[in-house]
Amino acid sequence: MLWTECLARLRQELSDNVFAMWIRPLIAEDQGQTLCLYAPNPYWTRYIQEHHLELISILAEQLSEGRVKQVEIKIDSRPGAILKANEQPSSGTAVKRPLQPTQTLAKKEKEPVTQGQPARNSKQRQLNPLFTFSLFVEGRSNQMAAETCRKVLTHLGASQHNPLFLYGPTGLGKTHLMHAVGNALLHAKPNARVMYMTAESFVQDFVSSLQKGKVEEFKKNCRSLDLLLVDDIHLLAGKEASLVEFFYTFNALLDESKQIILTSDRYPKELTELDPRLVSRFSWGLSVGVEPPDIETRIEILLKKAESTGIDLPRNCALFIAQQVVANVRELEGALNKVVAIARFKGSLIDLEIVKESLKDVLAIRARTISTENIQRVVSEYFRVPLKELIGPKRTRIYARPRQLAMGIARELTGNSFPEIGMAFGNRDHSTVMHACEKVVSLRETDPIFDEDYKNLMRLLQS
Repeated sequence: MLWTECLARLRQELSDNVFAMWIRPLIAEDQGQTLCLYAPNPYWTRYIQEHHLELISILAEQLSEGRVKQVEIKIDSRPGAILKANEQPSSGTAVKRPLQPTQTLAKKEKEPVTQGQPARNSKQRQLNPLFTFSLFVEGRSNQMAAETCRKVLTHLGASQHNPLFLYGPTGLGKTHLMHAVGNALLHAKPNARVMYMTAESFVQDFVSSLQKGKVEEFKKNCRSLDLLLVDDIHLLAGKEASLVEFFYTFNALLDESKQIILTSDRYPKELTELDPRLVSRFSWGLSVGVEPPDIETRIEILLKKAESTGIDLPRNCALFIAQQVVANVRELEGALNKVVAIARFKGSLIDLEIVKESLKDVLAIRARTISTENIQRVVSEYFRVPLKELIGPKRTRIYARPRQLAMGIARELTGNSFPEIGMAFGNRDHSTVMHACEKVVSLRETDPIFDEDYKNLMRLLQS
């Protein structure tokens, strides 16, 4: 049944609480070219229309192999009713979402978006329609990467950013940006040949083609693309035969000025376990780092995620979560999901008390690992400055800059008040700490070396 297949895919794409609360209760009726969905009230239909109807429409077209042309969402107040074709509600509002040819994850097998595209139930090969530029929250830590990805679309295959290599720790949005490029290209050019895969799936497909005697078909599929997206390229390490094949595929696409976008957890030259010839080619284009989001970006990510799932998240609660969860976006969203689950279990609105109870384990771990004292120790070791001088009264530049940096990071990671941080730095006044934090922001914008020191320290403290 079409709706059953749609539910299976929606369960993969959406969070558990959103799926259980908003999607699973919907009743579906397949009317040939139209898929009708029934919700119990106007608020429900409006929520589905604003947040999920586009994705459902895409999936319905894909899974029906183009048969379904539109999806309608209607009001029906009969909970649990199994609607037959002759039970069409006599009243109620309907919202129609016609399907456009550009709204697709993957075409049917006879008309694949990606030549050689695996079966449509292979999630890892398909572009996630939720990963778009409009849903990507930008901040200082990822703005350059986002702008570069947009620029790639206007100059596809241009040598100055081909390949485009996105690097940084896991969970910071590299995959989101990669998919956003693919989705935007398919929206502009529905017939573009786009393939997304992980390094692991490249290996699996190549080995399978060897076993089935279809290596030439595999080569043709990979080398006739307009856009190749490969996630976690560092996982090709140790796969010698696959590395050789990827090397030739990579060169073939570059020779034809076809765009390649790769992601990794490290800068290209740090991938010492890969073939040096391949690593050198990764550096031909443009390498852009994605850093952990700053606190303002983390707050906006939480608020946007909450809004998209119909959750009322007070800003002071978003601030508290953002202060406690700093490593990556996945952990941030996981913390939000836990808060929502606890609030619903208690039948309560989200407030600071609920948030603190939900994140008590996170708070306990964080208290042991992220503290002003630990930050002082790490900064002291990084700059090779004696700890007593770092928190002491001397104002010479060799001590003042690391001290200001340590204060700024303490404010960012601990969320402690200015007086509390001042107390930890030799009983300094809160205005001194405020000045230090402002100085850190301005120096990061004007001094690349200072900015690099800041990023290195944040990596050390958050690892």
